[in-house]
Formats: sequence, structure tokens, C-alpha cells
Amino acid sequence: MRSSVVLILCLQVISGVFGAGTDEVKSVSVMEGDSVTLQTDVTDMKDVTDMKDVTDMLSDDHILWMFGLQGFLIVEMDRKTNDIVLHDGADGRFRERPQMDNQTGSLTIRNIRSEHTGLYKLQTISSREISYKRFNVTVYASLPSPVILSSNLQIESSSSTQYCSLVCSSVLNVSHVTLSWYAGISVLSSISVCDLSISLSLPLDVEYQDKNTYSCVINNPVSNQTTHLDITQLCQMSSDPDNCCGFTEAVIRLVISAVVGVATVAFVVYDIRSRRGQQRTDLTMSL
Repeated sequence: MRSSVVLILCLQVISGVFGAGTDEVKSVSVMEGDSVTLQTDVTDMKDVTDMKDVTDMLSDDHILWMFGLQGFLIVEMDRKTNDIVLHDGADGRFRERPQMDNQTGSLTIRNIRSEHTGLYKLQTISSREISYKRFNVTVYASLPSPVILSSNLQIESSSSTQYCSLVCSSVLNVSHVTLSWYAGISVLSSISVCDLSISLSLPLDVEYQDKNTYSCVINNPVSNQTTHLDITQLCQMSSDPDNCCGFTEAVIRLVISAVVGVATVAFVVYDIRSRRGQQRTDLTMSL
């Protein structure tokens, strides 16, 4: 195995504080197509036994869920009447997706998509105060399995060691992914990107006689895909290193051999004719 490299191309952007005196932002990661629930941490009414807690909960007149920095309204609920109103969002991206728990006010987004990545704000309005809770939701797309291809078989002249040059690649249109080569459980090399819409590839040179188990892994914070290397299928070992040459080199060798052969035959024919001519001359002179 040749030298390993770790290449990181990811630039992290840290968001600023959303206004003075606001609550912290809770990060939530979810796979595209799944459902995610944003909890309000409000106790279910049927589980409350203390009358003071009941009074506090009933004092929350309204619960509002909003999306994005502009605060587009998604769901609103009147706690006293338990009336819930669902909104599609400014561009309709939340149509038939939100669901609110009428006891706790928790919000569930079903069949979530990448367009639902962003800031969600819970606003609870009571006669005493207005409180906020914020969630930063990141939706990750499903990952394709990486593909391993061999480029060529190399010979190290000093030791005649045969190396197979491999490339692991994956065509992506996702963000925050890492592509890595593993030998067993050890990372040999990796490349990470935040945003990508092109083919991602990572090379590796492996000695043909190497008995390690190699694999290529692509992963994001919520999932991963692995492809295991079968070196006997991808890299064909040459029994004679001297014969491990390209097509062009083989043609050149063949042409040179043919030229040498023709020259040798011509020389032999010329030599035979010269000797016969000399013999005839000697015979004539003797007569």
C-alpha cells in the first residue's frame, strides 16, 4: 500500500445569534424521506397531576411553528380549544407534511425533503410571556454505493513488485459527505466536502500480494455505503513482469524483431552468394 493522504475541502459556516436573549438552537439531522419530530418538551395534559402545572399549561394561549429566517407560519394551535390550523408555507413546500400533537404541541414533518432543511422556530404565547425554541434541521440525501475501478498494473523496477492502481468514485449531488479508503478498520485516506455536484474520486495503489481487506466507504452524518475490494477481479497479475507492457510497446518490439530477422536473412543470403561467386572465380582461373 502506498502513502495515505487526508484531504479536507470543507468550509464550515457558523451562523450568528438569532437576536439578543434568544434560546439556543438545537441541531437535528434526518435522512431524506424519513419523518422528524421537533419536541416542545411540554408535558402531555393527561399525564399532569399537579393543578399548578395544569394552570400553567392552560395559560399557553397559542403555539406557533414557523420556518426560515422570515418566519413563515407552518402550524398554529389554540391550546384552550385545541384547534389546529396547518399552512402549506409561502411556496407550498409543507403541503400535507406537517402534523402537530394536540397535547404537547410537538411538530412532525413527514416524508421530509432537502427543501425542508433550515431553521424552525416554536413560539409559545401566554398571558404572562412569549417564549421561543429553535431547531436547525439538516436533511441528508440517500447515498449511492461507491464504485471501485482499476486503472493499470504498475511494476516497481527496483524490486519487480506489482502494484494495482485503483480509484474509488461516486457521482453525487449531496452535501457534507466523506469518501474514504479503509484497510480493515484503519483509514488510509479520505476526502471530505460540504457541497458537491460532481464526481468525487480517491486513488489508491495496492500491492497485488497484499493480504489486507480493503474497502471504500462514503458517509454523511446519518448514513453510509460501503464497497469491498476484490483485487483478484480488478487487477490481473502478470506471471512475467517483463511481459507486462502496453500494446504500443508490444508492437514496437514486434517491429524491431521483424527488422532484425529480415536483416539477418539478407546477410546470410548475401554471404552465401558471395562464397559461390568466389568459388566460381577460383574454378575458372584453375582451368
